Amino acid sequence: MKKLLLLPFLIVSLVAFSQSPSKSALEKLTEDNWQHGLDLLQEIVSMPNDAAYPEQMATNIAWCEKVFAERGWASEKLETKGIPLLLVSKNQPGASKTALFYFHMDGQAVDPSKWNQPDPYAPVLKAQNASGDWEILPIANLKSGYEEDWRLFGRSTSDDKGPIAMFLTGWDALLKAGNSPNYNIKIILDFEEEQGSPNLPSAVLNYKAKLQADLMLIMDGPRHTSNEPTLSYGARGISEMTLTTYGPKLPQHSGHYGNYAPNPAFLLAQLLASMKDENGRVTIPGYYDGITLTDAEKSILQQVPDDEKAIQRKLGIGRTDDVGQSYQESIQYPSLNIRGMESAWVGKEARTIVPATALAKIDIRLVPESDPERLFDLIKKHIHEQGFHIIDQEPSDEERLKYPKIVKMNYSISYQAFRTPMDSEVGAWLRLAMNRAFGRDPVQIRISGGSIPISPFVDALGIPAVTIPTVNADNNQHSPNENIRLGNYKEGITTVMAILTEQL
Repeated sequence: MKKLLLLPFLIVSLVAFSQSPSKSALEKLTEDNWQHGLDLLQEIVSMPNDAAYPEQMATNIAWCEKVFAERGWASEKLETKGIPLLLVSKNQPGASKTALFYFHMDGQAVDPSKWNQPDPYAPVLKAQNASGDWEILPIANLKSGYEEDWRLFGRSTSDDKGPIAMFLTGWDALLKAGNSPNYNIKIILDFEEEQGSPNLPSAVLNYKAKLQADLMLIMDGPRHTSNEPTLSYGARGISEMTLTTYGPKLPQHSGHYGNYAPNPAFLLAQLLASMKDENGRVTIPGYYDGITLTDAEKSILQQVPDDEKAIQRKLGIGRTDDVGQSYQESIQYPSLNIRGMESAWVGKEARTIVPATALAKIDIRLVPESDPERLFDLIKKHIHEQGFHIIDQEPSDEERLKYPKIVKMNYSISYQAFRTPMDSEVGAWLRLAMNRAFGRDPVQIRISGGSIPISPFVDALGIPAVTIPTVNADNNQHSPNENIRLGNYKEGITTVMAILTEQL
């Protein structure tokens, strides 16, 4: 009889736990599944994942199909003109809503000679010594020890395989505990994100019916520099432009033709310098039109706990561009950035010539108020006003003789920005989950500076999207010696479980 009386209590307790495990329960689940999570992280990072090599991504796709199938998820390749996307899904009995998660499996290219380890795809455990240098520890230390500041170094540990491993670990932990979300889940896995996701916008339109959901959650990017739990409600978009100026048809001896043949590097430098003033503001009329920050919006930006002096020390800069009054305010505007320049040769290959061409690669980070086509039209108009004839292919001999200043301009638009209101339902729902996991409100970012290909989903599906960054801000993503801090990886697993158990 006593056992029968206890049964309803146990059922009620189990249901309550499955709905909303407490902070301590989430921490225990994380601890109990920690070793499994570390094994998963090392396994996933050990697969090379440069999308310039489709055969590498084929291995990653097969791995994803396998691990999700083992967990009872359905998967489907969404064919594109390039590497396919992978859609995996899990329906929950009685669920009425669906959350669409986004991850990417590809990583930036690697130059092994720049890494302080034998192989960027073989994860290495490191600890920082008293001198600030990172020393390799035996990987076996992970089986018996843990320090939150230890790090695993390897390509994509943070961007973006770490978060995928967090999700799988969190899912497995909840499954073992008899737990599950009360909503359906779809996950879109992108295998060309670091290549600009060139095929994603058209794929979203082509597979719109399969991708339908009520909200979108993006697990990519670093936390705020304070390393506090963070939510980001938007991200800037990105477009690119290449400018090429022309001098003589072939490089010429600078003694014979210096002072006679126009130098294309000077032409390009003068053109680029005309686009910004000495304080870093774009001088092209209308470039910042449409962006007005209200007092309420400025107040939101001021609540982000940025340490401006610390940011400047980290970057080694004695001044900042005068676009906004703070770091957060500056990223509310479209940027105009020279990401690379090239003309002739330097270093040991330098030679005394007048170059034949000069080239600049430019990226423009977009905000929701900035139409990229309008910005490119403004740039074209500005270039015309500087006396240049604009072409989109190599100049002919006739054009060279006819026009004193020629520039070839090519541009592309990868994807637009997106921004979800911070007072939206999805924002409130996520804050509840984060509060339950960590006992405090997360840092809330209105829009992040980096770009992720989410606007195609927002526009096509008509759903709100929020980014849940988990990794450490100093993770060296895109650079040699990328890493993930173990404390962040652990809290990322907790974050995943809190979101999966928040009632939607």
